[in-house]
Amino acid sequence: MTHLDNISRKAQMDDMRSFDEQMPSVGIFWYDPEEHTLFGVRKKELTPREVEDAAEKGKPFINYPHLHRQVWAKEYFRAQAKHYETKFKGDYTQIPRGRVAWTIDKFIVLVGHWAEPIQDELTELIEEAFALPYFEFVYDEHWDLGHGWSGDMPTSR
Repeated sequence: MTHLDNISRKAQMDDMRSFDEQMPSVGIFWYDPEEHTLFGVRKKELTPREVEDAAEKGKPFINYPHLHRQVWAKEYFRAQAKHYETKFKGDYTQIPRGRVAWTIDKFIVLVGHWAEPIQDELTELIEEAFALPYFEFVYDEHWDLGHGWSGDMPTSR
């Protein structure tokens, strides 16, 4: 049996990582319209086996397990405690946001109508951040600015 020294092992692992492709993911994000970037991206890789298991169990929808408001609150309080500057302040529903999910045979991106004028730009950002080979936008009022789950922060319109 051949043993590698630490330097050779690290070099071999680095080589192997270069061939490692990210699996497509489900998750959530916010969009910064000033910087034209996504932020607060949270994701979970989705494997073909998970898709097959869900189909076998009659579950046609695979979702990221956390809500925007949960992530927003956690990041807000972390920044407050550490005195960091943060984008996670104010009402999370006032910042463009979306969710990537899997349904039946495709990835979908749930967004509000805020995304329609920037669909091409957003497509590129989402494909890269979530390693998606293909997806469809699904527009819903829930994702429009100022909308959220009932009982969330009050909004003024």
